[in-house]
Amino acid sequence: MGNQPAPMNGPRYNEFITSQKVRVIDENGENLGVMYTREAREQAESVGLDLVEISPNADPPVAKFLDIGRFKYEAQKK
Repeated sequence: MGNQPAPMNGPRYNEFITSQKVRVIDENGENLGVMYTREAREQAESVGLDLVEISPNADPPVAKFLDIGRFKYEAQKK
């Protein structure tokens, strides 16, 4: 962690999310509201998931607690 290259394809996640604040959706689809990205990342980690930016052009961007490995796998299958 930390020295991985930024993802070139797919959504930004965890430390690659550039905005300071995000609107957070938890793993159950609950809207947790707007919080600092760092805080949201810590909450996602606490439940064993990644913070993934799903709507980067929203203001603030929308991020969701997801398993990035599974998310990318699902996206590739489509």
